[in-house]
Amino acid sequence: MALTPSTMLALKTQAPDFHLPDVVSGQTISLATFAGKKALLVMFICRHCPFVKHVQAELAQIGKDYSGKNVGILAISANNAATHPEDAPDKLKTMAQELGFTFPYGYDASQETAKAYTAACTPDFFVFDANRQLIYRGQLDDSRPSNGLPVTGKDLRSALDAVLADQPVNPEQKPSIGCNIKWKPGNEPGY
Repeated sequence: MALTPSTMLALKTQAPDFHLPDVVSGQTISLATFAGKKALLVMFICRHCPFVKHVQAELAQIGKDYSGKNVGILAISANNAATHPEDAPDKLKTMAQELGFTFPYGYDASQETAKAYTAACTPDFFVFDANRQLIYRGQLDDSRPSNGLPVTGKDLRSALDAVLADQPVNPEQKPSIGCNIKWKPGNEPGY
């Protein structure tokens, strides 16, 4: 397990488009799926990573807490299922069903979406405003599997709440930390 921080993509970056299959419904998800939403949360997660396992119940809770609000939420896994079979689409579907995810869970087989977002680790979070400009990237909160701090989602929730209230998002943002994305051989990005 390589401890990897998020790349901290430049704020105001425009959300890259994508076309990914939802592992649960089989439907194709794209930016247009979330048209009209005031905020969009894109999170790169997977099934096997201990950092994701540490926060997965909170991710499911965020989905439930914001389902009635004007927020689009999408989880994406880009891990190489050949080397990490626990992150294959059928296993991701089981994960989504077991945790009660209320949002789509896309599988990025080509890893092009992960590259477009400069995703580096799992979990990695990106929040975009109504114009799909990046306003938050970084950690869920200060909790890590070994530090004993409770999982609250405070950093991510604060960003979502600010967008919904038409308030500025705190520019002091800390990178997420987690397992590196499991790139296919020769597909590693240069960022």
